Amino acid sequence: MSTLHTVNKSPFEKRSLESCLGYAQAGSSVLLYEDAVYGAIKGTGIADKMSNAAGVKFFVMGPDLKARGVSDDKLLDGIEIVDYAGFVKLAAENDRVQAWV
Repeated sequence: MSTLHTVNKSPFEKRSLESCLGYAQAGSSVLLYEDAVYGAIKGTGIADKMSNAAGVKFFVMGPDLKARGVSDDKLLDGIEIVDYAGFVKLAAENDRVQAWV
């Protein structure tokens, strides 16, 4: 059963992303939006944990990156940028959605 995990809190304020990574299994997807997009930046403390999540696909909301002034070249390798339609597509493609707040 595939799960889309959604995280909206900054990993530098809350442990939502870290908790999510502890439960995400191979075949899962993780979508970072709102302040959680900061977790997708190279060279941060959470970056290593994300890179070590074997078989987990990571996505970030492009409009939220833009709103926070984060450029694409600062993102970890392999992270896919999606728009709102992409968010809906991810939700439809997975068997369930788990929100981490």
